[in-house]
Amino acid sequence: MISGKKVKLRGKKLSDTTADYGWQTDPELAQLDAAPILATSFTRYLSEHVRELSYPSFTRQRFAIETESGEHIGNCTYYAIDETKGDAELGIMIGNRDYWDKGYGAEAVTILVDHIFRNTKLKRIYLKTLNSNARAQKCFKKSGFTPYGRMDKNSHSFLLMEVTRAQWQKKTAKT
Repeated sequence: MISGKKVKLRGKKLSDTTADYGWQTDPELAQLDAAPILATSFTRYLSEHVRELSYPSFTRQRFAIETESGEHIGNCTYYAIDETKGDAELGIMIGNRDYWDKGYGAEAVTILVDHIFRNTKLKRIYLKTLNSNARAQKCFKKSGFTPYGRMDKNSHSFLLMEVTRAQWQKKTAKT
């Protein structure tokens, strides 16, 4: 468990499946993530979730985002972990719209990045977000990420952002 003021990050559980499935089949959330709407049945999704919980990946770490009162409101992960290069990609989704624009996402990203740099040897965390997703960009900038490029993929335009260990240490030394 990783705790902040508003949120806690915890390992994924079987009880997350229903909310996760709902968020991944939500057209608006899929559009914000530039992802296709999940087209699999709940039964198959549940089976895959059980498999992931039973056999976790070494190249991906997944967390549920909970409020301090224990409500599951979203998920965050770091993946494509490359120990040789010293980097990984970060992703987040606040699926419960009641918690949008209230700082929950920024805090989740901030405590996840801090956790990564304190507990791994990774030197860089990067992400991509849609050029049109100003809310996500604001969240990531608030959490210490800076733009470093742009990318077009599958008819979507993305802003590429990153934070390095050195930048993070400088940022956290000030606070």
